[in-house]
Amino acid sequence: MEEQEKRITRVEQDEKKASIYWIYIEGSEEPELSVHEDILVKYRLLKGARIEPKLMARIAEENARYRAYAAAVFYAGFKMRTTKEMTSYLKRKEFEEEDIRHAIERLQQERVIDDRDYARMFASQRLRGSQKGRRLIRMELEQRGIPKETAGRAVEALDDEEERRTALKAGEKKWRSLKGDERDKRMKLTGFLLRRGFSSDLVRETVRHIQGAAGGEDDADGGWLDN
Repeated sequence: MEEQEKRITRVEQDEKKASIYWIYIEGSEEPELSVHEDILVKYRLLKGARIEPKLMARIAEENARYRAYAAAVFYAGFKMRTTKEMTSYLKRKEFEEEDIRHAIERLQQERVIDDRDYARMFASQRLRGSQKGRRLIRMELEQRGIPKETAGRAVEALDDEEERRTALKAGEKKWRSLKGDERDKRMKLTGFLLRRGFSSDLVRETVRHIQGAAGGEDDADGGWLDN
């Protein structure tokens, strides 16, 4: 025998979260559902409306997924997020694994999160704004949960000339602050640029250019650079 419809006796807005509403059903002093306002409107959960138990269960399931999705959209509103970052955020918010999965899939379909776009934009920004080379940028992308192949493609797409200009700009600034004789300064600058993620070939080229512009002697064999 199917359970009978029951009447909604009261709808109350949550005191702390204005987007959440509590639904009271006849025969119970405690609320039977808490739903997001969008779910409330979708199903017209108003006082006096009648609702079947099966529908209540479906609404509860949909509401859980929607709340995870809404939380994710809010988090994505501050800046671009990777899939890993978004998943970690929703786990911290204690959403269920299945609700997180549905939220992530929807966000990917809507291009709210897109690891390929994120990787391209991140790589470009890091090269220009943070003066970092391909190797370090790729490492940072992978640390943010970007797949290795996606991270690799993003850094490969960076402009070679722009990376040279970035290495030169970073190197010239560092050179002016270095102390010691020519060899010491050359070694220190080399280490600095390698740590910034530039390739050994680009570091060699950059150091020679800066040293030459400063009137120093060129180290023709380049033996000071550890490949």
